[in-house]
Amino acid sequence: MSHHRPGGGYRNPWPDTQPAGFRDFLRWQFVERRGRRLAPTPARDSLARRTPAIVTPRAQPGYRAVTWVGHATVLLQLGPLNILTDPVWSERASPVRWVGPRRFMAPAVDFGELPEIDVVLLSHNHYDHLDAPTVQRIARRFPQAPWLCPMGLGTLLQRLGVRQAVERDWWETVEAPGVSATCVPAQHFSSRTLGDRGDTLWCGWAVAADGVRIFFAGDTALHPEFGEIGARLGPFDLVMLPIGAYEPRWFMRTVHMNPEDAIAAYRALIDGAPAPPPCLTMHWGTFRLTDEPAEEPPARFAERWRQAGWPDTANWTLAHGETRRL
Repeated sequence: MSHHRPGGGYRNPWPDTQPAGFRDFLRWQFVERRGRRLAPTPARDSLARRTPAIVTPRAQPGYRAVTWVGHATVLLQLGPLNILTDPVWSERASPVRWVGPRRFMAPAVDFGELPEIDVVLLSHNHYDHLDAPTVQRIARRFPQAPWLCPMGLGTLLQRLGVRQAVERDWWETVEAPGVSATCVPAQHFSSRTLGDRGDTLWCGWAVAADGVRIFFAGDTALHPEFGEIGARLGPFDLVMLPIGAYEPRWFMRTVHMNPEDAIAAYRALIDGAPAPPPCLTMHWGTFRLTDEPAEEPPARFAERWRQAGWPDTANWTLAHGETRRL
């Protein structure tokens, strides 16, 4: 079954992967949460934070580093190439400024301290991944940077000021001087209003640049294609996986991985690799989107990681702003 929806748009092609609907959302918010005491959201900027070690304007060939800005926003410095993933610098993940999920950790890299951005990778159109004010800021400051996005997002990006929006379907590749990026399957959904669900595609990205291969999962549940991604586009030198926003499970299981799912995805991605590459965990610790305690995902992931027998040094659960060299 294709991920292309009959009559237009997109869907998850695997059995039992239809995302929960608006009625389910109301049940979660107003029935299941009634009388329950959720763990409090952490105080503003109370989680661990580090000073980024960013090379500006560009690094030399052979210098490869990653800096976690927060949530799914990561700065990759792969030699002289600077890549941003799902950039969000706004205070809220919302179409408006006065309501919606609010950051409890500020962006760990000041926007003015960004190096020259050469490529932006987008996974889908949800507000915690595609933030219109941030798109406009980047488009003004780095007008030559191409934005690589899944099918259907080019029009929105161009409306926000992006000069070069490059759409790709699953398994299609963008080739440019010094970098190759392949759009890969993800299990999720898209929407920015109540009436546009599935009109645009969602994806992850596999990138090859400066002699290394990076996998950015975007926003996804556990799906059957991780092994195929690793076989076709690996072995990877860095794997970036989401580990948060997973409770209640009945509501989130078709769209977000929990730590156990992330372990399974990593295992499939690295099958046959000579050594376990670093795994950068993301999609936690920035916005309160779901019901699990904000600091549970990395602790639970670390426990499952150790049980799998992989070295702690390969579990890259970073502090906000932390930079690690590959």
